[in-house]
Amino acid sequence: MSLDRAVLAFAGIMVLVSLALTMWVSHYFVWFTVFIGVNMLQSAFTGFCPAAMIFKRLGFKPGKAF
Repeated sequence: MSLDRAVLAFAGIMVLVSLALTMWVSHYFVWFTVFIGVNMLQSAFTGFCPAAMIFKRLGFKPGKAF
C-alpha cells in the first residue's frame, strides 16, 4: 500500500469513528470531525500532513502526493 492510500484510508476511518462517537457518545465529538476536515483541507494546500510523516516512518512507500 502506498503512503497516499494509507493516509486516505486513515482519514476515512477517522471520519467514520468521529461520526459514530458523535451519534452514540456526545454531540461534542462533531468538533473532532471538524478538526479532521480542516486538517485535510490545509494538507491539500500546504502539503504538510502529520499522518503522512508517521506512515512514512512506519515504512510505507512514497506515493505521488506525499
